[in-house]
Amino acid sequence: MIAFHYPPLRGGSGIQRTLAFTRHLPQWGWQPLVLTVNPRAHASVDPGYATSSDIAVHRSLALDAARHMAIGGRYPSLLAQPDRWISWCLSAVPAGLALILRHRPNLIWSSYPIATAHLIALTLHRLTGIPWIADQRDPMIDTGYPPDPRRYRIHRWIELQAMRHARVLVCTTPGAVRDLGQRFPQAAPDRIQLIENGYDENSFIAAELAAPGPRSPGGQFRLLHSGVIYPSERDPGPLFAALARLLTDGAITPDNFRLVLRASGHDDHLRSLMRIHPGLEHLIELAPPLPYRDALAEMMAADGLLLLQAANCNGQIPAKMYEYLRARRPLLALTHPDGDTAAALRRNGIDTIGRLDSADDIAATLMGFLRLCRENKAPLATPALIAGHSRTARTRELAALLDRIHHKEQP
Repeated sequence: MIAFHYPPLRGGSGIQRTLAFTRHLPQWGWQPLVLTVNPRAHASVDPGYATSSDIAVHRSLALDAARHMAIGGRYPSLLAQPDRWISWCLSAVPAGLALILRHRPNLIWSSYPIATAHLIALTLHRLTGIPWIADQRDPMIDTGYPPDPRRYRIHRWIELQAMRHARVLVCTTPGAVRDLGQRFPQAAPDRIQLIENGYDENSFIAAELAAPGPRSPGGQFRLLHSGVIYPSERDPGPLFAALARLLTDGAITPDNFRLVLRASGHDDHLRSLMRIHPGLEHLIELAPPLPYRDALAEMMAADGLLLLQAANCNGQIPAKMYEYLRARRPLLALTHPDGDTAAALRRNGIDTIGRLDSADDIAATLMGFLRLCRENKAPLATPALIAGHSRTARTRELAALLDRIHHKEQP
């Protein structure tokens, strides 16, 4: 299993997907061998994040072009194609070959992002003939993505190689499956499979011991967004405009409402947007990252949870959505009504959904959401639906896929 996003890297939903797969696969007869980067490759690490001793983790050297190869903050763009960690290939391919000679694995699995992981898997597959599964946590290409034309061409080439050489490409949303099928209409139906993201039940059980529980009604309503807010893909500009209007009208005040943006990753950008609307600094809190368990505990203690996803990501679902569902707190989604995120929420009984691109719609939807929360009528997903999104259930799907591929390869 070749993955860049793996502990001790701090933060990122990709860590949780891969980590859960490696933890749970042995239940279904598969023993993972993990090939990842040395901790130096990560800008931020969590030294206290330990993996199970039962998981064999092998690390090889990778340099971040932006941090390790830059002079005066600048570096040649060729050192960052298809991503800033292309140097990982130089150490990972020999390391992967050594692991293959020692352990004789049945299958090779790689996780994108980052694209270098797929290049390593492709090389090892071509050298050894071991079947390859390419896990696509995000689409490799999309309209306007990557914005750099050279990187777009390289990503497109890698995607083409995956379609030619991987036994299966795994996507995380129905829209990604559909889009990939449209780009490769000649592909057999079983070449593109869906395994959605999910939540880790054990992490929530541990977090529940630390969670103070939802606060009593009548105080300041705390609406939480936990995770990265991408300036384009989750643009909060219309949301800030709606909050400013409601503040001016007296519909919300700093005494009865607070928006907490936890670990946005773009605090400076958000501050610049907030300065457009005087008074928002009293409504919005830009909060620093928390350890994973504490972040889950905060979700379960929030009065409401906020999900953002723009129309340019209609074929994607934030991995955070599944954790929000498990937290069983009222959920307000600002997204496009025709996108995969809105469809997934509706399938789970959540209809408190507004348009992220419309300040008018956000204002109306937010006030309706606050009313439902005050009346204890906000919709929540049922326990049965939530359980189907657990990482254990997702790993069972992956194990079944691995079984099918392995059995087909037997003489």
